[in-house]
Amino acid sequence: MQTTNEIRSAFLDYFARHGHEAVASSPLVPRNDPTLLFTNAGMVQFKNVFTGVEKRPYRRAVTAQKCVRAGGKHNDLENVGYTARHHTFFEMLGNFSFGDYFKELAIELAWNLVVREFGLNRDRLLVTVYSEDDDAARLWAKIAGLPESRIIRIATSDNFWAMGDIGPCGPCSEIFYDHGEGIPGGPPGSPDEDGDRFIEIWNLVFMQFEQLPGERVPLPRPSIDTGMGLERIAAVLQGKHDNYDIDLFRSLILASAEASGVAPDGPQAVLGAAAMQVPAGLAQVRQVPHETVEQQVLSTQLPD
Repeated sequence: MQTTNEIRSAFLDYFARHGHEAVASSPLVPRNDPTLLFTNAGMVQFKNVFTGVEKRPYRRAVTAQKCVRAGGKHNDLENVGYTARHHTFFEMLGNFSFGDYFKELAIELAWNLVVREFGLNRDRLLVTVYSEDDDAARLWAKIAGLPESRIIRIATSDNFWAMGDIGPCGPCSEIFYDHGEGIPGGPPGSPDEDGDRFIEIWNLVFMQFEQLPGERVPLPRPSIDTGMGLERIAAVLQGKHDNYDIDLFRSLILASAEASGVAPDGPQAVLGAAAMQVPAGLAQVRQVPHETVEQQVLSTQLPD
């Protein structure tokens, strides 16, 4: 079994071998960006690079970015505890191109990593593309050999990504993993898409535009921004369908169980999943109804 740390390292090493500069995770509170309270994606630290305001000494980058999604445009707070895949604090693995390569190489690099390097069964993989993005659909068929039935066109904002109400944006293509018939849920675009059977493991964003107040303008150089949830890909590679069963969380849950004298599994387990989303020492969660756990955790006062 690959550990979460090994998976993170494998991702960073793979893209470093393909000419990407390994860049450290930026702070959770973004520097010099009044539009965001928290860093909610790997591309946040590169926002000015995408728009051409800032220059870096590299045109390809790879990161393992610490993110918080607990408010604003990308808010997962209401999903924590209800699904097996959502977190408020998580790590996002990502590769970036600043006017260097675009859709074709981005798709090729992604497919080779998940199938050849990580060894995922290609028969369990399917992708989505923005409904108007014929180019991406053609490239998935060419590079991955996917049939049309496993290249799903989505017309909604689910496949047009933006960091916020203003900033870089563009159509995106998501890779999904099918956990199998034993898990409830349907494929993306279906009435049952919110189930945990088909899990988005990687989002490839084709950054082509900048959203300004009242207008959307082309970026000076079409670029690539991708995001893969470390906890989600770890669950797949470790043979789990629940993110909270991966080694990273189980070690914390077992240590908490030992310290508290409470069994790590059982009726209270769902409380542990929600409580793990805040720093140690910040919450002491009572046994309360599932739907109120997040509200209780967030209202807990910091110790003096």
